[in-house]
Amino acid sequence: MIHQNISIIVAIAQNFAIGKNNELLFHLPNDLKRFKQITIGHPVIMGRNTLLSLPKGALPNRRNIVITDDPEEKFAGCEMVFSIEEAVQTVKNEEEAFIIGGGMIYRQFYPIAGKLYLTLVHQDFDADIYFPEIDFPEWEELHRENLFDEQNGFNYAYLNLKRKESPLQQ
Repeated sequence: MIHQNISIIVAIAQNFAIGKNNELLFHLPNDLKRFKQITIGHPVIMGRNTLLSLPKGALPNRRNIVITDDPEEKFAGCEMVFSIEEAVQTVKNEEEAFIIGGGMIYRQFYPIAGKLYLTLVHQDFDADIYFPEIDFPEWEELHRENLFDEQNGFNYAYLNLKRKESPLQQ
């Protein structure tokens, strides 16, 4: 079942690479500003490793929901849930909730997410975490902005995609 209020926001390389050693593969200051602008005021759902990778812990001005399998685990400024289903239930009345990583969380939410906010870097990167392969014909492109990052010397694009409704969903 597709949840139209569940959105994934992610920066990926053209080979679907997203991270290595629990760190992002590239530093794009404008992408970080875009991430903040899009997610501010909305719940963000993440795995524990993603939370631990954030420099200051829980993201301000957002409801931080962490999926963990350890019932004893608690993080300041975060709500703890113990399954994908519980996370979906927790945000069912929200206008939009954002999945922000990591790899395992993205893989589990990809089949049910209604929207993708992609930053697509047009080159391959060596990584140990990958985003699920996107079947682009399943998605309607709502917005695309092509950019060049002078600091890193690569082209990238912002894409906002909405999952097309299959006949079963109508």
